Amino acid sequence: MRRYACTVCSYGYDPALGDPENGIPRGTAFEDLPEDWRCPWCGAKKSEFVPEE
Repeated sequence: MRRYACTVCSYGYDPALGDPENGIPRGTAFEDLPEDWRCPWCGAKKSEFVPEE
């Protein structure tokens, strides 16, 4: 699964880690995150993320 980076603050969403503090379990692909999910660091929308190279 691919990692995604926030274009606002550079937070990296790693599917292997998920976002447990916000109810997203390990193994959750970025594409499977709810549309209202926000960056845990800056609050940016999911649409503000881009795939990491």
